[in-house]
Amino acid sequence: MSSTATTATRIAPLSFDERYGAIQSRDPRFDGQFVTAVRSTGIYCRPSCPARTPKPANVSFFATSAAAHEAGYRACKRCLPEAAPGSPEWDLRGDTTARAMRLIADGVIEREGVPGLARRLGYSSRHLTRLLTAELGAGPLALSRAHRAHTARMLLVGTDLPAADVAFSAGFTSIRQFNETVREVFGMPPLELRARRRRGGGSQPLDGAIDLVLPHRGPLDAEGLFAWMTARAVSGMESATPASFARTLRLPGGPAWFELRLDETGRVRLRARLTHLADLSTLVTRARRLFDLDADPIAIDAALSRHPELAPLVARVPGIRVPGAADPHEMLIRAMVGQQITVSAARTALTALTDALGEPVSIGATGPGAANQARLFPTMAAIAEHGHEVLRGPAARIRALVGAFAALADGSLRLGPGDEAADQRAALLALPGVGPWTADYVRMRVLGDTDVFLPGDVAVRTGAAAVGLPADPRALEAWAARTAPWRSYFTAHLWRAVPVRPPAPRRGTAAVAASTASPRPSYENTTEPPVGRPSTEEDPT
Repeated sequence: MSSTATTATRIAPLSFDERYGAIQSRDPRFDGQFVTAVRSTGIYCRPSCPARTPKPANVSFFATSAAAHEAGYRACKRCLPEAAPGSPEWDLRGDTTARAMRLIADGVIEREGVPGLARRLGYSSRHLTRLLTAELGAGPLALSRAHRAHTARMLLVGTDLPAADVAFSAGFTSIRQFNETVREVFGMPPLELRARRRRGGGSQPLDGAIDLVLPHRGPLDAEGLFAWMTARAVSGMESATPASFARTLRLPGGPAWFELRLDETGRVRLRARLTHLADLSTLVTRARRLFDLDADPIAIDAALSRHPELAPLVARVPGIRVPGAADPHEMLIRAMVGQQITVSAARTALTALTDALGEPVSIGATGPGAANQARLFPTMAAIAEHGHEVLRGPAARIRALVGAFAALADGSLRLGPGDEAADQRAALLALPGVGPWTADYVRMRVLGDTDVFLPGDVAVRTGAAAVGLPADPRALEAWAARTAPWRSYFTAHLWRAVPVRPPAPRRGTAAVAASTASPRPSYENTTEPPVGRPSTEEDPT
């Protein structure tokens, strides 16, 4: 499958024996990928549940916790299967079910109902319900209900928010609905679920921000993620350090601020301030997507390590992630602005755009040493109307940029995590100034597509040459086919493999300081390389 093909890759479903082997070994890699329902107890568990392994005759497996609940089972009080990371299958697949699951996680049903979800996917509500029920054992309403229950559990266990705030933050429309759902899913009322949390499991920061743990599988290349964010941080909207990333974001209910960081135990934590608590579930989903926290790094690393040329790269950077997008529209703008210029120049241009057209906000971090973001990224309408006054460069390029923003603003171009990959790519390529690199790069980050390769990318070719792979785009693309369906992660390893360039010599005493300074990590030098022209050329320079 070429890098331009529709991603509809499906992992061969695990057999009963393979799943039973996973629960016998209590393998945490499978948490979130299926649940185990036990007929003799009426409960369902995550695969790594420490309870005694049930007899095979008493076991049924379900693709989702919603399906297990619909079949009459309740969640295990010991392993809390709703606390597992999300399934990586929804990024690996590009079919209707996967697209629906991504949109449900983003809160589309809470905002637009099942008809809105069906409309986005191009089906009637009835047909979509039949399709999801046939494959997952639960329809869209049940899947959304399970997602709300997961968010409620996360808040009850991870914060000291009042129960009423938890209810509305999780997307419930009434306290009664919240109480009934938590009791049905977890077999206990909300306050009892909170009382069972581990000591020290949750607290409310003094500044009033929500603070949660975001679970993930296997190793996590946090250093690479924070370096990526640092290289691109738009001043006034984003800030990054070697161990944290924070930014403002426009959500359906209003402006929000969030920070991702590692705690002392290596867990990823999310701290957030919201205009409306009902946006929390959407924010959690987007933060997880931004840091690719639902990936299965053990499976990815094992697949890539089978190639002798890549084994050293994987050993050097286990658990590499492909950063996603917090806002799909913003991602297109960042990709187009970044064409043909360096990362630093793109950041400067985006900062100027945000300073001139971004909306000032007061929401953000507080306290000593906190990074306060002051603006939101500009709306598409604002850029379409005033972008030509702020953007710099050739007139044709500015027209192409403003034209893309206008298409997003008036709805003639829609861009989101529920898009069908081939349709999204075709729509982007139809825009003046968008070539294959930009369309595929956006697909990689907005859809979380695991199987995108960028053969015309300068940094990809440079990294390939550094590790002994072909640098010619056609030969490299042919070689990359053997890494499917993980070509996005192969691309990330090649970006990381670009040799560090020494600082340029300068005159006088400054030259001495420059020659002794530590060079920046190569990841910062090579991500979002200066590729893509305002045309459809595939091999940019």
